[in-house]
Amino acid sequence: MSTNATSQRSHQIVIVGGGAGGLSVASALLKQQPELDIAIIEPSESHYYQPAWTLVGGGAYDIKATQRAEADCLPPQAHWIKQSVAKLDPAQNQVTLKDGCSVGYQYLVVAAGIQLDWDKIVGLEATLGENGVSSNYSFDYAPYTWDCIRNFRGGRALFTQPAAPFKCAGAPQKILYLAADHFRRNSISADIHFCTAAGAMFGVPFYSKALEQVMAHYGAAPDYKHNLVAVDGQNKQATFEVGEDKTLTTLDFELLHVVPPQSAPDFIKNSPLANEAGWIAVDPSTLRHDHYDNVFGLGDCTSTPNSKTAAAVRIQSPVVVANLLAVMDGNTPSHTYDGYASCPLTTSYGKVLMAEFVYGGTVAPNFPLDPRVPRRSYWWLKTVLLPRMYWAMVEGRPGPDWHAEREFPEQLPAIQP
Repeated sequence: MSTNATSQRSHQIVIVGGGAGGLSVASALLKQQPELDIAIIEPSESHYYQPAWTLVGGGAYDIKATQRAEADCLPPQAHWIKQSVAKLDPAQNQVTLKDGCSVGYQYLVVAAGIQLDWDKIVGLEATLGENGVSSNYSFDYAPYTWDCIRNFRGGRALFTQPAAPFKCAGAPQKILYLAADHFRRNSISADIHFCTAAGAMFGVPFYSKALEQVMAHYGAAPDYKHNLVAVDGQNKQATFEVGEDKTLTTLDFELLHVVPPQSAPDFIKNSPLANEAGWIAVDPSTLRHDHYDNVFGLGDCTSTPNSKTAAAVRIQSPVVVANLLAVMDGNTPSHTYDGYASCPLTTSYGKVLMAEFVYGGTVAPNFPLDPRVPRRSYWWLKTVLLPRMYWAMVEGRPGPDWHAEREFPEQLPAIQP
């Protein structure tokens, strides 16, 4: 049910965001209690399966298969308020929309995702989609990434990663591996650099050491503490702040894949619900707001110290649903989220390293196999099963979960990307 708000209105539950988090919670709530009065505030006409955009950029997935009409994804019982949010006012139990209208609520769920700050990199927006500059973090540009890779005839290829937090911790290097594999298969000489603002390949040391081996396999160079700040597309030059003293360094390139800096949406940063860093301040276990008992949050917009992935949303959603229903019944939230996230790292065409972990970087895979080993079966998981699981999650069916803390030998296994 689509609605263009024109006056003051109120609903039992208001969900801000019609992405993976918002839709999965709304659908699951209505499956359990169809009589609930739920409104979803979401301005977008389309819903995207973003985890496949890396595959699109690597020429291994159809971009059209990642897009569905938002109207087809919403549960039919929910009210769709097709507007953007301007202000959150939890003291008044009210959301103000961009058109000036307000929406009251008894309970609020914030699942507004993350904001891509393209403008934080000087010159980037003027050259995206041309001059060999692309980004898989956009539906519009992911296909151009593949154009850049398949038309690459040699030279320097740069793949950047901003300072955390950003969504999908593995995506910046996934496309590097697909490009490197393509170059090697086609005997194309490439000077490949992973220019990352971080000081390691991955935030979890257990996986970072394995990924160092993948980089070495391709002869790619990890350039740590390199933060992209400017792009000159016409002259094919990228400028980085390097190290703690932020010395400026400029590198020439033939191909540049950019991951933009990211932050909480502005309306969240400027709200009483935000912490000092601008994220929705929630208890990392129950996902209930730290100060407002009738507010919950999940997904990329929250303060939880987990990797921001769709896999995290899949585990968070049932926790929010159960705890929200408990609060509505006058009970204390008892379901907990352990920080689970998953990064299926495409180390080549046909193999994936499945990095799974919980809070504290503790290794917690779904299967007892050593997760540092890239496997062909995980490529099928990445390209076939996970998309199906995602669309089922959006419909309120999160699917099975077998992740558990498991121990593995410290010594690296043989790694063949």
